[in-house]
Amino acid sequence: MLNQKKKTQAREPLQLLRYNKYVTTRVGIISLAGFSMAALSLLLQFLNYGAISVLNKKQLALVQLSSGETIAARVVDPKQRSDEVIKKFVSDTFIKMFNWDGIVQAFNEKGEPITKQDTGVEVGKINNKSNSRVTSKAYDAAFALSENGGFRAAFLKKLASITPTSIFNGDTQVSLIPRFISQSRQLRDGKWEIDFIGTLVTFERSDNSGKGITFNKTITLSSISNPEYIPANTSELAKKIYAARRAGLEITEIVDLNLGKRK
Repeated sequence: MLNQKKKTQAREPLQLLRYNKYVTTRVGIISLAGFSMAALSLLLQFLNYGAISVLNKKQLALVQLSSGETIAARVVDPKQRSDEVIKKFVSDTFIKMFNWDGIVQAFNEKGEPITKQDTGVEVGKINNKSNSRVTSKAYDAAFALSENGGFRAAFLKKLASITPTSIFNGDTQVSLIPRFISQSRQLRDGKWEIDFIGTLVTFERSDNSGKGITFNKTITLSSISNPEYIPANTSELAKKIYAARRAGLEITEIVDLNLGKRK
């Protein structure tokens, strides 16, 4: 038998691109359509991401507190505070600092709540004649004031100088009556001022009719960061500090209201 050798034909190597080669019109159309769809898909993903980011900033969410109460919340900038939060913070702080009844709540040896006379907290004198004590409630509320430049310490001494010593023996009570709290005015990012208009009324044991004086102030505030979770072993003093500043705000200045200054 004769062995016949089959001639093998050399295969041309596969080339993706080669000069003077072209593809059919159908393949070109399919490639162009695929590229267009991929580009459109990528564009839609970018648009979808942008829309979700905007919605996340604006949408409301339900948040359940440890007390079981459910409230509505929304995401805001870390330095942003709503007008309602600012007004409530100022109102709560001033009411606690300027309502002096000379009474504190305590607990007896059995853990039962009792009411006793407030002996006050020593904060120092401005001069040798003034009082050196403020009420315990006012001292705790004053932690809402800034420590920068010794502002809180200086304010407490001034507060002590206008606190009657008869507060601490039950002969006098003073109440702050808020009459108007303005909308907050933003000075810059994370800083506002607000006007507080009210009356301080003093009641004496011998004269319960009360004597009032005007109490009109402009308050400057700044946003701060406050711990979200307080460890169980935190000291009682630290808990009072965090409680006074839990709104994420601190008072940096308190001056007499002067409407003519803004004209």
